[in-house]
Amino acid sequence: MSNNKINMEEQLVTKVVTSDVVSEVESNYPETTQMFKNIMQEKYELFCLKQSNYGPDNISLGTTLEKKEDRKMSQMGLWFRMNDKIQRLKQLVLLGNKDNVGESVKDTYQDLSVYGIICQIVAEGKWGK
Repeated sequence: MSNNKINMEEQLVTKVVTSDVVSEVESNYPETTQMFKNIMQEKYELFCLKQSNYGPDNISLGTTLEKKEDRKMSQMGLWFRMNDKIQRLKQLVLLGNKDNVGESVKDTYQDLSVYGIICQIVAEGKWGK
């Protein structure tokens, strides 16, 4: 059997197993899974709104991200942004400090989740395409 055929069969088995697991989890935890889907859709819409305002250059730093060094620099910038958010959560959640700028804990979690997805897109070299 060729490697291509084996790989296709493995992918099919993975899809079937994943589908079964997803169905099981959705059945066992309907409110949790529905809320997860709703939050993901909300994050996608927020991403699109911000993308229309900023464009891709704020993440790609004006490069095409074709070079490994450019992707690394972009990811470093994202790391700094994520670290800012984590430090904010530390102040608000762990230390119980008051919010003085109008960015809620929920907003901060949202930003972190979107940055995490953007990091994955950058790492794959698909940002701005």
